[in-house]
Amino acid sequence: MIQFILVGLGAGAVAALTFAALAAGSTLSMLLFYLAPLPIMIAALGWSHWAGLLATLAGTIALAAWFGSLFFLVFLLGLALPGWWLSYLALLARPGGDPAAPTLDWYPVGRIVLWAAVLGALAVALALPTFGSDVEEIRATLREGFARVFTRRPGAPGLPGTPDSEPLLEFLAIALPPAAASLMTTTLLFNLWVGAKVVSVSGRLPRPWPPLSAISFPLASAVIFAAAIAASLLPGLAGLLAGMLAATLSIAFTALGFAVVHTLTRRLKSRALVLATLYASVLLFGWPLFVVMLIGLVDAAIDLRARFGGAPAPPGPST
Repeated sequence: MIQFILVGLGAGAVAALTFAALAAGSTLSMLLFYLAPLPIMIAALGWSHWAGLLATLAGTIALAAWFGSLFFLVFLLGLALPGWWLSYLALLARPGGDPAAPTLDWYPVGRIVLWAAVLGALAVALALPTFGSDVEEIRATLREGFARVFTRRPGAPGLPGTPDSEPLLEFLAIALPPAAASLMTTTLLFNLWVGAKVVSVSGRLPRPWPPLSAISFPLASAVIFAAAIAASLLPGLAGLLAGMLAATLSIAFTALGFAVVHTLTRRLKSRALVLATLYASVLLFGWPLFVVMLIGLVDAAIDLRARFGGAPAPPGPST
C-alpha cells in the first residue's frame, strides 16, 4: 500500500513538473510537455490503474496550487486523464478459453488506438471555447495569435518574404485545430508505447504486449471515418469538430496501415529492405503516409491480411 501511494504521488509530481516546463517556452520544454502523460502511464501499467489515477490527481492538485489558475485543466483533460484511460484499457481483460486452462482475453489493441483518436479530438475540442464561441471567432483569435508570432520582432511588418500574409494566416488558423488533435493522438499513442516498453523491461507489465501487426479495426471504424470526412464539409462548429475527428482517425488508420504492411511482408525475403524503404520514403517525402492510411482503411473494410497472405488479423469482439 505504501509503495502504491509513493508511486502514485511520485509519478504525479514528475508529470506535473514536465507539464509545467511548458512555461519556459524553449524547445526542450515542449518536448517535456509532450512526455507529461508518460509517468502516469508507467504508474498505471506497472502498479495498477489506481496508481495511475492517484498520479493524475496528485499532478492536477500540484499544478492548481502552483499556478493558481485554470492551467491545470489543460493537464487534467488534455493529457493526464486520457493517458490514464488508455492505460486502464490496456490492462482490461476478461476470462476466456477453456475453463480447464483459463486464459485472459485482453482488450484489443486496435480499440485502444481508436480510443486515442477519439481522446485526441476531444482534448482539443474542450480547449476551443477558450478561443471563441463560434468558428469565425476561433479562427480570428488564431489568426491574431499567428500574426503576433510572425511580427514579434520590431520593424517586421508581416511574414518574411510574403507580401500578403492574410492567406497564410487564414490557412494556419484553419489547419491548427485538426493538426493539434492529430498531434495529441500521436502523443498519447507514443507515450503508451514507451510506457509499456519501460514497464515490460522491468517485468511488471501484466499483459503480453502485442506487436504492431496485431492491430485490427472493426468495419464500423471505416464507416465512422468516412462520415467524419463528409461531416467536415458542414459549416460552423459541427464541421470543425468533424474535421478534427477525421484528422485523428487518419492517424489511427495510418497506424493500421503500417500493421498491415508489417503482416503482409512477413514472407518476403526482402522484408527488411521493403520496410526500410517505406519508412525512409515517409521521412523524406511524407506523402506515402496517405497511401499507408488508405491501406489501413481498406483492411478495416475487407481484411487484407486474411485475403492476401501473412498472418490473419487477430480476432476482436464483434460490433
